[in-house]
Amino acid sequence: MFHNYKFKNLDIKLIFAVIALTIVGIFVIGSANESNQQKQIIGMILGIIVMGVMTFIDYDFILHFHWIFYALVIALLISVLLFGSESGGATRWIELGVRFQPSELGKILLILFFSWFLMIHEEDINQPKVLILTLVLSAFPLFLIEKEPDLSTTIVTMMIICVMMFVVGLSYKIVSIVLGITIPSIVILLILITREGQTILKEYQGIRIMAWLKPEKYPQNSYQQQNSIMAIGSGQLLGKGLGNDAFDSVKNGNYISEPHTDFIFAVAGEELGFIGSVLVIILIFFITIEILLIAKNAKDTAGKLICVGMATLVGFQSFVNICVVTGLMPNTGLPLPFVSYGLTSLVTIYFGIGIVLNVGLQSNNKNGRLF
Repeated sequence: MFHNYKFKNLDIKLIFAVIALTIVGIFVIGSANESNQQKQIIGMILGIIVMGVMTFIDYDFILHFHWIFYALVIALLISVLLFGSESGGATRWIELGVRFQPSELGKILLILFFSWFLMIHEEDINQPKVLILTLVLSAFPLFLIEKEPDLSTTIVTMMIICVMMFVVGLSYKIVSIVLGITIPSIVILLILITREGQTILKEYQGIRIMAWLKPEKYPQNSYQQQNSIMAIGSGQLLGKGLGNDAFDSVKNGNYISEPHTDFIFAVAGEELGFIGSVLVIILIFFITIEILLIAKNAKDTAGKLICVGMATLVGFQSFVNICVVTGLMPNTGLPLPFVSYGLTSLVTIYFGIGIVLNVGLQSNNKNGRLF
């Protein structure tokens, strides 16, 4: 089972960075909501065990179950819509003794499926028939995630698939056409949303965007982001300290709802200051780059695509989360990888990192091209 493994290639730096970022998250979660800190510690322990197991399971063997992964994603997402529990106007969870969010696991399983699918179509990825098939296979799970509704996870999952397609050899001409249509469409969409009575987006989605564009006109909907920005700024250089009881703390005043999940970076900014915030960003950046370096030396296209998919998940989702918390994007409701509270999110991303480490164990150590 280990005949192709080069144990000297085990990426210890990546393992330490992932664990270090998780530990930072545990401390900040404990400060934001102490009752959830113990659960996150259990999640980290489970995640490390899962990562350790997946590190030594040949990813070639795992990819033999590609269609099972795809079918499982579809079945889980349909189950959410049929039997899921609702919270905050969205149905994203299934109660299985513990609360489980299938879309988080779905992102990892779709990375595995499309790593196999795009590998076998590497030579004909730009053929219309293959492009249409790829779009159809992508559209079904994306549609189900959006119906929960979970537009932010839909966008992240779509971005992961698009980046994987680009890496495998999608024509620059097609990319240019897509960007040429998408960018003006977003501008037109923003213009249309600002009009009264728009029906393009669901009401809450439209209000979120309007609250971002014109926070002074929608104070009841923009307070979360505005208070988040205030919290980060108030931390200054060194922060107010974890678990502080400062009377002027935005967190202590409960001015940020659910600070241990989507807005965890605001708590980090307030309590760890600029230095702590930069540390979180540096760790995320390091993890993303380290995964891409493993992709560069992967023995085959499937291994490269697994790593690229995981790097996009960590990097892009973190970018969106931090942009939301700092007011650069509308509120989307995405967790910050490894930092936000959430056992499903934490364990599944450790699962993905374990597979990345296995790709590294089988790397050819040649300075190949990533793109």
